[in-house]
This record gives sequence, structure tokens and C-alpha cells, in this order.
Amino acid sequence: MDSGTFPSDSKASTFPSHMLNDRSPLCSSASPSSGEGGQDAREHQNSDSPAKPSFACRVPLELSSIEEGPAVAPASGLATQDTGAAYATVTLRCRPTFNESPHEPRDGKEVFPSVPYPLDLEVRQQVESTQRQHDERIQKLARAVRTILECVGEEPEREGLRATPERYANAMLFFTKGYAENIHDLVNGAVFHEGHNELVILRDIDVFSLCEHHMVPFTGKVHIGYIPDSRILGLSKMVHLVEMFSRRLQVQERLTKQVALAISEALKPRGVAVVMESSHLCMVMRGVQKVGSTTTTSCMVGCMRSSAKAREEFLALLNRR
Repeated sequence: MDSGTFPSDSKASTFPSHMLNDRSPLCSSASPSSGEGGQDAREHQNSDSPAKPSFACRVPLELSSIEEGPAVAPASGLATQDTGAAYATVTLRCRPTFNESPHEPRDGKEVFPSVPYPLDLEVRQQVESTQRQHDERIQKLARAVRTILECVGEEPEREGLRATPERYANAMLFFTKGYAENIHDLVNGAVFHEGHNELVILRDIDVFSLCEHHMVPFTGKVHIGYIPDSRILGLSKMVHLVEMFSRRLQVQERLTKQVALAISEALKPRGVAVVMESSHLCMVMRGVQKVGSTTTTSCMVGCMRSSAKAREEFLALLNRR
């Protein structure tokens, strides 16, 4: 079909033949007025409607351009008024979205319906508003950085520093992106029933965070152990949880506890243990300036706290290299 014309009446119908002659394979003997054949009968009666059947695959369209063309006859089945005015020929470029069929729930994971790409004005305005807010935050941070440069005696307009305020603003929003994340979205239903009740350990997870006292980095590694209650958590989800809490202004003690409580909330295990070792640049670059010092923190939840045997097993396996 040409992009500049409407389909004529002489062309074959786009609907299957069984929908046009009452020979639906789904209910060939059912009455069209009641029972199981009622839906097919209603769809047959509305077959000339521009709306597709409810079970048809939805293919959203992106309107890329509109061109004015000569007057053409309207498509059959569409109610129009004979005003003599020219019709607009619309050129569409389609980007199909193949919606996945609903799958069976797995391990309590919710089945979310596939949502077509939204094109309505309200969603576009929301996206544009969010982008405007982001740009405003960048500009506000950049102005603050420019003031800092002036206060330390630098010239913000020299070549090497001209784009530094904007670069630092974008970097700071990345360093603190954990404020915009939450446990539910990160776990995303990755909890599986495996009947496993023995200790699971994930160690040597790299962590980078900002000390909230001086806003300088502290870096190290996090080790996580938990005893499941028949349910296990995807390993990458534990890394995502560590990343979420570390991408905030933190102190190491709180970061360790937040990771342990988040795993306990998401998985409901019998026990959780988190150990963190890190080096703080606020003790290396300034202050006491002790390069080789490290800080170790731990948090035990559930049977990891109440049972000395479980705690000792975790620490013994953690120290094995």
C-alpha cells in the first residue's frame, strides 16, 4: 500500500475470513447471541470499526511526518461528511513493538502486562518536565562549583576549568544516584524457591562511596552471607543493593547495616551477615594521614546474630582463601 493513499474497497480485507463469515474456529457451534460465542459475534459486528479486536497484537506507531496531499476518497467503513474539503495524507513510519505473551508466575513474581510505547501528550510532558528538572539541577550544581573555584583562588574561565563545573555536576549526580533507586525495583522479583537452607556467601564486592563528613571517597570490599529459608536471591541483586546504598552520602557503619537489613527485607532468610572493609581518604589525604589504615564493620541479623555456630561458620569460610 502506498504511503500517500488510503486502501480502496476492492482490496482484500485485512480481517481473517472466519471473522467475516461466522466460521470462527474457537466456537463454531455456539450461538452468536449468547454464551461463549458472544464475544466473537460482537467482534464480527464491529469488524468495520477502526478499532482492532481486543486480542489482536497492538503495534504502536510513531508519527514522523505529515504531508498535505490531494483530495482522495475516504476509506470504506469510516463515517465522513461530504464537505468537499481536501483530506490530509499522513505519512507514517511504523516501529512495531512485539508484546510478549503473558507467562506463568514464577516464584511469586508478578506478571506485569506489556505496555506499548506511550505516545500520549501527558507522558511526553512528564518526560520533558523530568528532563527540565535534571537540567536545572545541573545548572544549580555548576554555579556552586564555579563559586568554589573562585573561593580557592582559581579562574573558572581558563581553558582547563571552563567545563569543569558541568562535568563535576554530572559526576556528583552519578555518585549519588542511589537516592533515586529502591529495593523493590532492584530485586525485581528475583527470589526463587530452591529448598536450600545452607549458608551462601558472596564476597569481595567492590564498593565506592562518599563520606558524608568531608564528601571524599572511601573504597573497599563487602562480604555478604545469608542462610536461606528455602528461598534464594539472585547473586547480582545483592551487588545491586550494595551499589544502591553506596551511591549515597554515607558512613561505613550505616552502609553495612543498610545492606544487611535490605537483604533481610527482600528475602526473609533465617539470617544475614555483612562484613565491610574499606579505606577512607579523609584519613589518608587529610587529618591524621595514615595511608595503611583500614576500617572493618559488620552487621548480623537473625540466626547469624543469635547462633554462635552459624556466625563462626560464616567467618571461617570468609577467611579461607
